Amino acid sequence: MKYLQFSNHDKMPTLGLGTWKSARGEIYQTVRKAIEIGYRHFDCAFIYGNESEIGQAISDAMDNKEVTRDELWITSKLWNNRHKKADIQSAIETTLASLKLEYVDLYLIHWPVAIKYEVHYPQNGSEMEDLKDIPLAETWQGMIALKDKQWAKHIGVSNFSIKKINQLIADTSICPEALQLELHPFLQQKNVLDFANANGIALTGYCPLGSADRPANRITGGEPKLFENKTILDIAYEKGITPAQVMLAWAVNRGTSVIPKSVNPQRLKENLEAADIELSASDMQKINNLDQHYRYIKGDFWCLEGSGYTLQNLWDED
Repeated sequence: MKYLQFSNHDKMPTLGLGTWKSARGEIYQTVRKAIEIGYRHFDCAFIYGNESEIGQAISDAMDNKEVTRDELWITSKLWNNRHKKADIQSAIETTLASLKLEYVDLYLIHWPVAIKYEVHYPQNGSEMEDLKDIPLAETWQGMIALKDKQWAKHIGVSNFSIKKINQLIADTSICPEALQLELHPFLQQKNVLDFANANGIALTGYCPLGSADRPANRITGGEPKLFENKTILDIAYEKGITPAQVMLAWAVNRGTSVIPKSVNPQRLKENLEAADIELSASDMQKINNLDQHYRYIKGDFWCLEGSGYTLQNLWDED
């Protein structure tokens, strides 16, 4: 297993298990099986609604001496309705209680979007908060306080643009230690990778395989399909590995971490093995040529009428 190293020498495994869309009733057994196979990195979030079951699985595995806390890397995320500095401590307390942990290894601001305290998923613009009223710098200051208290060993952001990260640095002098965002051969974000490398930010890619099982209202008809791409299929055939392993190996080989989701034991094993697959420079270049800047998770669900959020100011792209 390769690792991404933080400034204090903590190491995050480059391949972890994503838990978004993993249903209650199945995620417990999935996490137990993943630990048995060798997974040590688990990516969680309050809004996924399954942290209690994940926490029970981790607790039981530790009680059975299958793994120790020091061997695990657990990430969780602050949801959008807890962006006020006064609400951030209670948010992580809820997550830690659910996960049955004293700390998480990494805590991220889930989106650069603020919503009303009592809302989980806004249905209209009136249920959202303007970032002028709850600036991202305020939220980031609350995250810094969590790290100071050791409830989160490391802190970072998710779905943030370079512009927004630079603003956090300008406002607080503290750079996020990690950035999680959509990354795959059709959305490579080389400029973000270069920025992360230049600033010592650990970069993690979600939707590394295209997230075909995401909610139907987030699927666009006629979208490109990674598993049908000839270049990926040809490399898989030539190397005797699966197309998924090609995409995951590409992510690890370019110096990022990746968090594919699966509940299938065989695919769990294949995904983990992908972290140790070396791709040739030629194979890497062939995949690098596939970039379409295509987002599967477009973020348009935040751009509600009257909210002030647009795709342009969400991603800071023209």
